[in-house]
Amino acid sequence: MMTSGANLLGSGDDGDVTALVILGASGNLTHQKLGPALFSLFQKERLPNHVYIVGVARNEMTDEEFRNWLREGCGRPTGAEWDAFASRLSYVTADVTDPGSLSEASASIGHLSTDSDGRLNCLFYLALAPGLYEPAVSALSSARLTVEADGWRRMVVEKPFGSDLSTARRLNSHIHKVFREDQVYRIDHYLGKETVQNLLVFRFANAIFEPIWNRNYIDQVQITVAEDVLVGERGEYYDRAGVLRDMFQNHLLQLLTLVAMDPPYAFEADALRNEKVKVLSSVRRMSLRDLHQNLVIGQYDGYHVEPGVAPGSQTPTYAALRLFIDNWRWQGVPFYLRSGKGLARKSTEMVIQFHSPPHMMFPTPDDADLPGNTLSICIQPNEGMRLEFQSKVPDAGLEMKTVDLEFHYHDDFAGIDIPDAYERLLLDVLAGDASLFTRNDEIELAWSIIDPIIDSLDMPGAPAPYRYIPGMSGPPHSEALLQNDRRHWLPGCAEVGYVA
Repeated sequence: MMTSGANLLGSGDDGDVTALVILGASGNLTHQKLGPALFSLFQKERLPNHVYIVGVARNEMTDEEFRNWLREGCGRPTGAEWDAFASRLSYVTADVTDPGSLSEASASIGHLSTDSDGRLNCLFYLALAPGLYEPAVSALSSARLTVEADGWRRMVVEKPFGSDLSTARRLNSHIHKVFREDQVYRIDHYLGKETVQNLLVFRFANAIFEPIWNRNYIDQVQITVAEDVLVGERGEYYDRAGVLRDMFQNHLLQLLTLVAMDPPYAFEADALRNEKVKVLSSVRRMSLRDLHQNLVIGQYDGYHVEPGVAPGSQTPTYAALRLFIDNWRWQGVPFYLRSGKGLARKSTEMVIQFHSPPHMMFPTPDDADLPGNTLSICIQPNEGMRLEFQSKVPDAGLEMKTVDLEFHYHDDFAGIDIPDAYERLLLDVLAGDASLFTRNDEIELAWSIIDPIIDSLDMPGAPAPYRYIPGMSGPPHSEALLQNDRRHWLPGCAEVGYVA
């Protein structure tokens, strides 16, 4: 995995030209994420020396209008730095699904290398609606933009990658007719988050944790991705997707693989992704009866009046799921995954609870069981970690109290801004590092886990979503999922004492 993008991409002058071609460049993704991320990388001198950003979309815009539009998304910067960056921006009005329409884009891209003795590298970023992925790939091929005659060609695809296993396989097959697998970068921005990457360092660079990272010492794992916003303007898409497609198939299962994977033999793309595939292959597939016992779904009050939502829709906006991984490391350890819209607070975190001591020699109130130690890893918003353990209260007697060790990014790395996930991921694509991107077999295995769960909700006798009020932590019935195991949802590190 790349460790120093600045040294790898921003130094030297080999004469190669890199064209970053954004298909669908007039959309919010470019305005709010890609543009600001690229400008930040330019400011840090981490982009290739001869990189140019070419926006392609059907909306009519001149080069100058495109530059001004991106400048707004970057916070209206001024000065020589922005002027230098803006000089690398251009725009082509074209239908990204029409090979003839893309001919102008092809000419514009080819012109970039006219005055260079080096190769022309092209990165195609599909910032498009999912339904346009296949025709856009075909159009790129027909326009001969994908031919590696004088440099590399790569493609970035945003989620959702398919809407089920069959559509994911079809999309993979279609893409592989044009691009090799090593040219394809399926992006999940969660994997670019600093704390997600730090989880691997935490596990595999600290010898005190890996020996106890298994069923012999860990009692349960909880992974939460909570959103406080409602569906809002995404109603039409969300009503077709629901929380299981929108969050579980990608973000939550990716986080699960990073918690549960074995150490790769090397920190490189294929080795890392091979271990993630092993985890997904080991996730227990459940019968219909098992699914209903391991799943709780909910829908917030008022969902039906969101724009684009069908009247009487049963689409869940919340889900809590219990999974098991059938391998030597994790046999019998429950993994509880939950996510939802309109919840009490925005938070993404993982909580690992260790077993309680096998024998308690110290007195506890009312002979209560002493809870196991917990390790909380907060991905957002308060990035950091917290380890809870027992300590003696100073005074006579043997009263104990739970205390903690905490690490917060804003304390230990004061003055260092946490970069947006897209900065890291764009840098990795340009460097050809696929470590933080999802491979085709990962995508298909994740769908093979989620598809039966979604299908079970459409079968006769399937439970309707439980109702919950926006601002709650989900439907109260989600507590029963854990209470049946004599467990409960644990407070994470986003806020000490907050119990969802």
